[in-house]
Formats: sequence, structure tokens, C-alpha cells
Amino acid sequence: MGPSFNEQFDQHGAWRRAFAHQLKQLSQWMGSHDLMDAAVEERLHRLEEQVRGDKVTVAFVAEFSRGKSELINAIFFAGYGRRIMPASAGRTTMCPTELGYEPDTPPSLRLLPIETRMQAPGLAEWRLKPERWVTVALDMDDAQQMARALEKVSEVRRVPLDEARALGFWDDEAPDDNPVPDAAGLVEVPMWRHAIINIPHPLLRQGLVILDTPGLNAVGAEPELTINLIPQAHAVVFILGADTGVTRSDLSIWRDHLGDAEDAADTRLVVLNKIDTLWDTLNSPSQVQAQIERQRHTSAEMLGMPVARVVPVSAQKGLVAKINCDDVLLESSGLPQLEEALAEGIMGRRQAILRSAVAGGVAGLRAETTRVINIRRRDLDDQMLELRSLRGKNASVIEAMRGRIEQEQREFDHSAAKIQAVRAVHLKMLQGVFQQLGSRALKAELAELAEALQAKGLKLGVRKVYGDTFARLRTAMEAAQASGIEIQAMLGGTFRQLNAEFGFSLQVPPAPQLASYVQDIVAIEQRHLQYVGMGNALRLAQPEFAQRLARALMLRLRTVFESAANELEMWSKTATAQLDAQLRERKRSFSRRIEAVNRIQEAANGLADRIAEIEQAERHLAGLETRLQELTAGIVPPGVHSEAVDTTPLPLTA
Repeated sequence: MGPSFNEQFDQHGAWRRAFAHQLKQLSQWMGSHDLMDAAVEERLHRLEEQVRGDKVTVAFVAEFSRGKSELINAIFFAGYGRRIMPASAGRTTMCPTELGYEPDTPPSLRLLPIETRMQAPGLAEWRLKPERWVTVALDMDDAQQMARALEKVSEVRRVPLDEARALGFWDDEAPDDNPVPDAAGLVEVPMWRHAIINIPHPLLRQGLVILDTPGLNAVGAEPELTINLIPQAHAVVFILGADTGVTRSDLSIWRDHLGDAEDAADTRLVVLNKIDTLWDTLNSPSQVQAQIERQRHTSAEMLGMPVARVVPVSAQKGLVAKINCDDVLLESSGLPQLEEALAEGIMGRRQAILRSAVAGGVAGLRAETTRVINIRRRDLDDQMLELRSLRGKNASVIEAMRGRIEQEQREFDHSAAKIQAVRAVHLKMLQGVFQQLGSRALKAELAELAEALQAKGLKLGVRKVYGDTFARLRTAMEAAQASGIEIQAMLGGTFRQLNAEFGFSLQVPPAPQLASYVQDIVAIEQRHLQYVGMGNALRLAQPEFAQRLARALMLRLRTVFESAANELEMWSKTATAQLDAQLRERKRSFSRRIEAVNRIQEAANGLADRIAEIEQAERHLAGLETRLQELTAGIVPPGVHSEAVDTTPLPLTA
């Protein structure tokens, strides 16, 4: 049996901290040896923040009464010795709930009133308005107080049918899924739209975020859940009841919101919960196990998942076993097998992604820094040749050398106009791409769809508008990719010219690749498609729902376009940082050469002293290069694939 999810996540946290520490060491060392420029510093900072601030989101999705909250208690909160998330019979978690930790916010439960669904802003915008949330303080030393406070996520209220319809909890097209009105014709709806729990749980402190989502109606009525939050989760745990198998509403959630994901097999895990309901004393253990296996295979077949990704569990027995330290019951509950599957699936993927990102970034840094060191070494070699040629020469020869150096410097300074022209063309082309990917351009592309969604009544033509809009969005991203390739080609030609004219060693980096963002747009289109189909025609006719849908879509797409623009910007800075570095080194070279000539003139022994200084400087550069290899070897050793990187931190010595 491998390590549990909690143990593996704890190891993942230590692994991230070691990585971040190594990057910080590298940054300090480069700064202390004058190897850091603005672009390199920014790249290092981004890498360190990416590693140190990495979040891992696990979404738990299920229809009501599948034991979802109990499963969260069993996996994450058994250490409290009692239930923390409400998990009684019937409906408990009535609103989507996020559990995480932000150190700047005290332990608390924040609740967004359900009435905000009647207003235009989406969840992301409401997060920026803390005054609209109801906040309940949590006492981390009092598990009972915490449990009582968290029961608020299950609060409900009763509203007239029209209000329930406007809020998204009544669908005339699916009467079987609607709640039953009481004698007064009122319908039960959640009190809260969204809940955020901020507690310093060890796993949450290390970047774990748990998303607890309620049943089909709540998921379908909140577009941001299916467009933004659930798709961006690193793993989704879908929970079924072992006694019921895959019901019609289970199948609706899976097909509409989960099953079509491109990486469904890798990031989706199906839990067949409540297997203890099948523990029948009238049947032999082998008969019970055969019944569980039949449910596993049937569920896997209906959901189109491998049987290995369907894990039978009793969350309730697992929680009891952990609290009572009952190893036999814990093993029977199946909880360790689920935790192991979670650990391998999530942690393995996250580490591979982070390793790849860090390895690629650090490899680029090492190549750039090595280039700077080589420029300095070549400059020292040139100086050494010049100085040795002066041995035995008279003052007039030395003065002639000074004149030649000063003439070279003037010619180089005059060439600055050409270099600035290159910069101007590059920035103008880049600005055009940024405009293509900017929020104003995105808003213009979405204007027709937004107008179609805001039209009154049934929106029969919205599906075609939707398809046309996404076709334009894909074209815009592909055009940005083509522009990036054009800019790269322009820089390549210019760099070759500068290399020939000034002896530079400029190398334009490979063109930025935006294909993944085109795929993101396609994925958003597929996930969003359900909302413009005939099945949602009546829901889409509600102005409040249509507005929420449009805003959720805009927010998700803005994230994609901003990420693409950031990648282009980082690529641009990497390219121009080379030019800046070599310009600085060339200017320093002129200064050092003039200084050397001055020293020779000042003292008879100046020549020998200067030659000795240069030899010492060359030895120092060799030491710098060796130390650079040592510092980065622990992050990305040469010739080793990024996924096999050894993350043992290195000591920082001079």
C-alpha cells in the first residue's frame, strides 16, 4: 500500500518548498555576481511564485445524499475526532463550498446570499466585494464551535415558485428534478449561493483547495461552476451510492458537466460510496464482494470509465475507523485505496507539470547566464591580446591604441539608433498582438453573443451565434500565434545582422506556442454548449440566468486571453533581455579597455599588473560557470528529462 493522499500531499508541499528555496538561492547568487537583469529577475520571481504558491484543487461532485460531505470528513478532517462538514441524512451541503487557506484572512466561514443570483455580477466579481458576504468567525481550538458554524451551509429558505424559477431551482422542462412545493405553494431553496471556508488545516496551508458541490440543480444553475471552477480543478471525485448505482440524475451530472472532458480518464475518479449498505450478514463475504464488483463494472460501463477508476468505499465507516484507530475497519472501508488513487493521480500530475515548468524556465536562465559569462570571457580574451601586444611598445603606440578604442566606442554609440529602431519595430508589432488579445477586443468578439443572450423570450438563434463567436475567438488566437512567429522571424534576421556587425552572440528564442490556448477555447466551447441547447431554452429565457452565463463565459475567456498575452510578453522580454545584456557588456568592455590603457600609462609595471588582473578575472568567470552548473543541477541537471529531476537542495557557498 502506497502513501495516503494526506501523506503524499505533505511530501508534495516539502518538495515545492525545496524547489522554491533552490530558486531563491539561485536568484541571490546571480544578483551578487551581477548576472541579473530585469527580465531574468522577473522570470526567476515568476518561477518561485509558481512553485511556492501552487494550488491543487480537488472537486467533489455528487447528487444529493451520496455521502459526499462524509467522504470529505473521512479523508481530510478525521484528525479533529468528529465531523467538521455537516453530514446528516438528506440534503446537507446546499451551496457550493470552497475549503482553503489564505494566511491574510482569519479562520472564518464566508457566505454569499442566494439573492445575488438575481443580480448581474458573477461569483468572481462578488469575491471582490467582501461587504456583501456574511462572515462567521471559526475557533480553531473548538471543534464543536466549528462544526456548528459550518452547519450554516445547509440552511434553506422557502420562496414562491416564480422566485425559485428566477433563482434557477425550478425547471419547467424537467419537473421530476424540481423540489416539491409545500401546502402554501412555496419551494425550498438554499439560503446561500456560495461558501468559502478559510482554516489553517495542514493540507490547506500547503495549497490544497477542496471544492464541495451540491446536486444537479445547484450545479446547473451556476454557470461559473461548470465553466470555471470544476473544469479548472486538478481532480474531480464523482460520488455514487453503492446501493443505487448510476441513477438518471447521476448520469445527467456526468454527461452534462464531467464526462466529456478531454482528460476525463486521468483527472476523474468515481467513488462507489456506502458499500456498508451491502454488508449483509445473510450473505457470505464473497457474495457481498461479488455484488460490489458488479456495481463497479456496471457503473464504469455506464460512465465510460475504466473499472480501475471506480473505487468502492464506505466513507462513514472509514471516518469511524480513523477516529477509533480501528485498522481492520479502515481497511474494510476501502478508504486507503481511494486515498492512494487520489495521491497517485493528483500529486504525480502536479509534480510532472511543475517539474516541466521549472526545468524549462531554469534551463533558459542557465543558457542566458552562460551566454553572459561567455561574452565577458571573450571580452577578457580580447583585452589580453591587446595588452600583450603592447609589451615593449612606446607611449605613442599606447596612445594610438587609446584612440582606436575611443573611435570604436564612438562608432558603437552611433549604432544605437539602429538598435533602437529594431526595438521600436518589435514593440509596435507586439503591441498589435496585445490589442488582439486584450479585453476590449475580446468584449467586441463577444458583443453579438452577449446581445443574443440578453434578448427577451426564447433565444432560438443563439446556438448559431454561439458557434460563430467561438470560431472568431479561435481565429483571433491563431492570428496571435501567427504574429508571434512573424515577430520571431523579424528578430532572428535582425539578431543575425547585429551578430555579424558587432560580434554579438544573440539567439532569438523559439516562437511562443499558443496552441494550448486554442485548445482551451475549444474546451470552453464544448463545456458551455449545453447551455445554448433546447434543453435549457426556458432557463436561458430568464434574463438573470442569461446574464450570469454571459459573465461567466467572459471571465473564463479573459483568463485564457490574458494568459496567452502574458506568455507573449515573457517571450518578448527574454528576447530583448539578451540585447540589453550584450549592449551593457559591450559598454563595460570599452570602459575596461580605456581603464587598462590608463593604468599602463600611469605606471611602468601597469601592464604586468593588468595582465595578472585579467588572468584572475578569467579564473573567476570559470568559477562562476562551475557554480552556476552546480546551483542549477539540483533543479535541471544537463541531459536529464525534467520529470526525473533530483530536487535535493544544494548548500549555497561562495
